[in-house]
Amino acid sequence: MKVATLVLSLAASSNAFSTPLSSSYHRSTALYSMNDADSNVSSRRKLFTSAVTTAAAGLVIVSSPDASVASGGATAGKYTTIPIAKRRYYGRVQEAVHEFLLMAPAVIKGDMTDPTIQDFFDVSKTIVVEGKKKDINGVCTKKDGDCKSVDVFDSRYNDMKTSMYLLGNAFRINQQKAPDNLPTVKAAKKFFKEMNLFEKRVLKNPKTNDLEAKLIYANALDLLDEYLDLVELPPTESGNYDEEFSTKVGESSRIT
Repeated sequence: MKVATLVLSLAASSNAFSTPLSSSYHRSTALYSMNDADSNVSSRRKLFTSAVTTAAAGLVIVSSPDASVASGGATAGKYTTIPIAKRRYYGRVQEAVHEFLLMAPAVIKGDMTDPTIQDFFDVSKTIVVEGKKKDINGVCTKKDGDCKSVDVFDSRYNDMKTSMYLLGNAFRINQQKAPDNLPTVKAAKKFFKEMNLFEKRVLKNPKTNDLEAKLIYANALDLLDEYLDLVELPPTESGNYDEEFSTKVGESSRIT
Protein backbone atom coordinates (compact mmCIF):
# COMPACT_ATOMS: atom_id res chain seq x y z
CA MET A 1 0.00 0.00 0.00
CA LYS A 2 1.17 3.47 -0.78
CA VAL A 3 1.44 5.96 2.07
CA ALA A 4 1.22 9.59 1.05
CA THR A 5 2.77 12.12 3.41
CA LEU A 6 1.92 15.80 3.36
CA VAL A 7 3.97 18.15 5.55
CA LEU A 8 2.16 21.35 6.44
CA SER A 9 4.98 23.83 7.02
CA LEU A 10 4.47 26.90 9.15
CA ALA A 11 7.01 28.71 6.98
CA ALA A 12 5.13 27.84 3.81
CA SER A 13 1.87 28.91 5.40
CA SER A 14 3.31 32.30 6.26
CA ASN A 15 4.62 32.87 2.70
CA ALA A 16 2.58 31.45 -0.17
CA PHE A 17 -0.71 31.16 1.72
CA SER A 18 -0.51 34.05 4.14
CA THR A 19 -3.21 36.20 2.59
CA PRO A 20 -5.99 33.58 2.10
CA LEU A 21 -5.36 31.94 5.47
CA SER A 22 -5.46 35.26 7.25
CA SER A 23 -8.78 36.30 5.73
CA SER A 24 -10.21 32.83 6.27
CA TYR A 25 -9.13 32.88 9.90
CA HIS A 26 -10.82 36.22 10.59
CA ARG A 27 -14.01 35.12 8.89
CA SER A 28 -14.15 31.90 10.94
CA THR A 29 -13.40 33.84 14.15
CA ALA A 30 -16.36 36.08 13.46
CA LEU A 31 -18.57 33.07 12.82
CA TYR A 32 -17.46 31.47 16.05
CA SER A 33 -18.28 34.53 18.15
CA MET A 34 -20.98 33.95 20.77
CA ASN A 35 -22.53 37.29 19.79
CA ASP A 36 -23.29 36.07 16.29
CA ALA A 37 -26.78 34.73 17.05
CA ASP A 38 -27.87 34.98 13.42
CA SER A 39 -25.33 32.49 12.04
CA ASN A 40 -27.06 30.13 9.62
CA VAL A 41 -26.64 26.37 9.36
CA SER A 42 -23.96 26.49 6.69
CA SER A 43 -21.66 28.53 8.94
CA ARG A 44 -21.17 25.45 11.13
CA ARG A 45 -19.24 23.71 8.34
CA LYS A 46 -17.09 26.83 7.74
CA LEU A 47 -16.38 27.02 11.46
CA PHE A 48 -15.41 23.38 11.75
CA THR A 49 -13.21 23.41 8.66
CA SER A 50 -11.44 26.56 9.83
CA ALA A 51 -10.93 25.19 13.34
CA VAL A 52 -9.43 21.97 12.01
CA THR A 53 -7.17 23.79 9.52
CA THR A 54 -5.89 26.22 12.15
CA ALA A 55 -5.19 23.51 14.72
CA ALA A 56 -3.36 21.37 12.19
CA ALA A 57 -0.74 23.96 11.21
CA GLY A 58 2.70 22.37 11.32
CA LEU A 59 1.26 18.87 11.76
CA VAL A 60 2.58 15.95 9.69
CA ILE A 61 -0.41 14.18 8.21
CA VAL A 62 -0.08 10.58 7.07
CA SER A 63 -2.81 9.08 4.94
CA SER A 64 -4.08 5.72 6.04
CA PRO A 65 -3.72 2.34 4.32
CA ASP A 66 -6.79 0.74 2.86
CA ALA A 67 -9.05 -0.78 5.48
CA SER A 68 -11.23 -3.78 4.75
CA VAL A 69 -14.94 -3.27 5.27
CA ALA A 70 -17.27 -6.13 5.96
CA SER A 71 -20.27 -6.13 3.69
CA GLY A 72 -23.68 -7.65 3.99
CA GLY A 73 -26.49 -8.47 1.61
CA ALA A 74 -29.60 -6.66 0.50
CA THR A 75 -32.49 -7.36 -1.78
CA ALA A 76 -31.82 -5.69 -5.11
CA GLY A 77 -32.53 -5.89 -8.81
CA LYS A 78 -35.87 -4.18 -9.21
CA TYR A 79 -36.99 -0.57 -9.37
CA THR A 80 -39.24 -1.13 -6.34
CA THR A 81 -36.17 -1.92 -4.25
CA ILE A 82 -35.25 1.76 -3.75
CA PRO A 83 -38.50 2.93 -2.05
CA ILE A 84 -38.54 -0.25 0.05
CA ALA A 85 -34.94 0.33 1.12
CA LYS A 86 -35.74 3.93 1.98
CA ARG A 87 -38.52 2.83 4.30
CA ARG A 88 -36.21 0.31 5.94
CA TYR A 89 -33.02 2.32 6.26
CA TYR A 90 -33.69 6.07 5.99
CA GLY A 91 -34.47 6.36 9.70
CA ARG A 92 -31.37 4.46 10.77
CA VAL A 93 -29.05 6.36 8.43
CA GLN A 94 -30.46 9.76 9.41
CA GLU A 95 -30.24 9.00 13.15
CA ALA A 96 -26.63 7.91 12.63
CA VAL A 97 -25.86 11.17 10.82
CA HIS A 98 -27.55 13.07 13.66
CA GLU A 99 -25.30 11.40 16.25
CA PHE A 100 -22.25 11.77 14.01
CA LEU A 101 -22.80 15.53 13.89
CA LEU A 102 -23.30 15.68 17.66
CA MET A 103 -19.62 14.78 18.00
CA ALA A 104 -18.46 17.92 16.15
CA PRO A 105 -18.10 20.29 19.16
CA ALA A 106 -15.95 17.76 21.03
CA VAL A 107 -13.93 17.01 17.89
CA ILE A 108 -13.19 20.71 17.42
CA LYS A 109 -11.78 20.75 20.95
CA GLY A 110 -9.75 17.67 20.08
CA ASP A 111 -11.08 15.78 23.11
CA MET A 112 -11.57 12.17 22.09
CA THR A 113 -12.53 11.26 25.66
CA ASP A 114 -15.76 13.22 25.41
CA PRO A 115 -18.88 11.06 26.11
CA THR A 116 -20.56 12.03 22.82
CA ILE A 117 -17.60 10.56 20.93
CA GLN A 118 -17.11 7.53 23.14
CA ASP A 119 -20.83 6.66 23.07
CA PHE A 120 -20.92 6.72 19.27
CA PHE A 121 -18.52 3.75 19.21
CA ASP A 122 -19.72 1.97 22.36
CA VAL A 123 -21.15 -1.45 21.44
CA SER A 124 -23.28 -1.50 24.60
CA LYS A 125 -25.02 1.86 24.13
CA THR A 126 -27.40 1.47 21.20
CA ILE A 127 -30.35 -0.88 20.84
CA VAL A 128 -30.21 -2.04 17.23
CA VAL A 129 -32.88 -4.74 17.54
CA GLU A 130 -35.66 -4.44 20.08
CA GLY A 131 -36.59 -7.61 21.92
CA LYS A 132 -39.92 -9.20 21.00
CA LYS A 133 -42.52 -10.07 23.57
CA LYS A 134 -42.81 -13.78 24.23
CA ASP A 135 -46.06 -13.73 26.18
CA ILE A 136 -49.56 -14.17 24.78
CA ASN A 137 -51.94 -11.45 25.89
CA GLY A 138 -49.77 -10.83 28.91
CA VAL A 139 -49.62 -14.51 29.90
CA CYS A 140 -46.29 -16.32 29.75
CA THR A 141 -46.73 -19.80 28.27
CA LYS A 142 -43.06 -20.79 28.36
CA LYS A 143 -42.28 -23.87 30.44
CA ASP A 144 -39.31 -22.16 32.06
CA GLY A 145 -41.37 -19.05 32.76
CA ASP A 146 -38.90 -16.82 30.93
CA CYS A 147 -40.86 -14.50 28.67
CA LYS A 148 -38.64 -11.44 28.99
CA SER A 149 -37.76 -9.71 25.75
CA VAL A 150 -34.06 -9.37 25.02
CA ASP A 151 -32.70 -6.33 23.19
CA VAL A 152 -29.70 -6.56 20.89
CA PHE A 153 -27.07 -3.86 21.45
CA ASP A 154 -24.30 -2.53 19.25
CA SER A 155 -22.59 0.79 18.59
CA ARG A 156 -24.30 3.51 16.60
CA TYR A 157 -21.31 3.48 14.26
CA ASN A 158 -21.64 -0.24 13.51
CA ASP A 159 -25.34 0.21 12.77
CA MET A 160 -24.48 3.20 10.62
CA LYS A 161 -22.14 1.08 8.51
CA THR A 162 -24.75 -1.65 8.09
CA SER A 163 -27.64 0.66 7.18
CA MET A 164 -25.54 2.85 4.86
CA TYR A 165 -24.29 -0.20 2.99
CA LEU A 166 -27.74 -1.79 2.63
CA LEU A 167 -29.33 1.50 1.55
CA GLY A 168 -26.57 2.12 -0.99
CA ASN A 169 -26.83 -1.44 -2.27
CA ALA A 170 -30.46 -0.84 -3.20
CA PHE A 171 -29.60 1.97 -5.63
CA ARG A 172 -29.16 -0.19 -8.71
CA ILE A 173 -31.43 -1.08 -11.60
CA ASN A 174 -30.42 -4.66 -12.32
CA GLN A 175 -29.08 -7.74 -10.60
CA GLN A 176 -25.98 -7.97 -12.79
CA LYS A 177 -24.09 -5.09 -11.21
CA ALA A 178 -21.94 -6.13 -8.26
CA PRO A 179 -22.62 -4.12 -5.07
CA ASP A 180 -19.01 -2.97 -4.77
CA ASN A 181 -19.24 -1.34 -8.20
CA LEU A 182 -22.17 0.86 -7.25
CA PRO A 183 -21.33 4.57 -6.78
CA THR A 184 -23.38 4.59 -3.57
CA VAL A 185 -21.50 1.64 -2.05
CA LYS A 186 -18.15 3.06 -3.15
CA ALA A 187 -19.01 6.36 -1.45
CA ALA A 188 -20.07 4.54 1.71
CA LYS A 189 -16.82 2.57 1.86
CA LYS A 190 -14.74 5.71 1.47
CA PHE A 191 -16.54 7.13 4.49
CA PHE A 192 -16.05 3.89 6.46
CA LYS A 193 -12.33 3.95 5.70
CA GLU A 194 -11.91 7.36 7.32
CA MET A 195 -14.18 6.58 10.25
CA ASN A 196 -12.43 3.29 10.97
CA LEU A 197 -9.26 5.30 11.51
CA PHE A 198 -11.14 7.70 13.72
CA GLU A 199 -12.61 4.81 15.71
CA LYS A 200 -9.15 3.36 16.39
CA ARG A 201 -7.91 6.66 17.77
CA VAL A 202 -11.00 6.98 19.96
CA LEU A 203 -11.00 3.47 21.40
CA LYS A 204 -7.32 2.51 21.51
CA ASN A 205 -5.74 5.57 23.08
CA PRO A 206 -8.11 8.56 23.27
CA LYS A 207 -6.39 11.92 23.66
CA THR A 208 -7.67 15.25 24.90
CA ASN A 209 -5.97 17.21 22.13
CA ASP A 210 -5.89 14.97 19.06
CA LEU A 211 -5.16 17.16 16.04
CA GLU A 212 -5.00 14.31 13.55
CA ALA A 213 -8.41 13.03 14.66
CA LYS A 214 -9.84 16.44 13.79
CA LEU A 215 -8.57 16.14 10.24
CA ILE A 216 -9.88 12.60 9.87
CA TYR A 217 -13.32 13.72 11.04
CA ALA A 218 -13.32 16.66 8.63
CA ASN A 219 -12.47 14.34 5.72
CA ALA A 220 -15.19 11.92 6.81
CA LEU A 221 -17.71 14.78 6.92
CA ASP A 222 -17.07 15.62 3.27
CA LEU A 223 -17.28 11.95 2.25
CA LEU A 224 -20.54 11.56 4.15
CA ASP A 225 -22.07 14.42 2.16
CA GLU A 226 -21.09 12.70 -1.08
CA TYR A 227 -22.91 9.56 0.05
CA LEU A 228 -26.01 11.42 1.24
CA ASP A 229 -26.36 13.11 -2.13
CA LEU A 230 -26.21 9.75 -3.94
CA VAL A 231 -28.94 8.21 -1.76
CA GLU A 232 -31.19 11.26 -2.09
CA LEU A 233 -30.81 12.60 1.45
CA PRO A 234 -30.13 16.24 2.45
CA PRO A 235 -26.54 17.37 3.13
CA THR A 236 -25.20 17.57 6.68
CA GLU A 237 -25.39 21.37 6.73
CA SER A 238 -29.08 21.46 5.77
CA GLY A 239 -30.38 21.36 9.34
CA ASN A 240 -32.28 18.16 8.56
CA TYR A 241 -30.30 16.22 11.16
CA ASP A 242 -30.74 18.60 14.11
CA GLU A 243 -33.39 16.37 15.68
CA GLU A 244 -33.45 12.67 16.53
CA PHE A 245 -34.95 10.13 14.11
CA SER A 246 -36.90 6.95 14.69
CA THR A 247 -34.92 3.91 13.57
CA LYS A 248 -38.01 1.77 13.11
CA VAL A 249 -39.11 0.77 9.61
CA GLY A 250 -41.03 3.72 8.20
CA GLU A 251 -44.39 3.74 6.52
CA SER A 252 -43.16 5.99 3.73
CA SER A 253 -40.04 6.41 1.63
CA ARG A 254 -40.23 10.19 2.10
CA ILE A 255 -37.71 11.89 4.38
CA THR A 256 -40.36 13.92 6.19
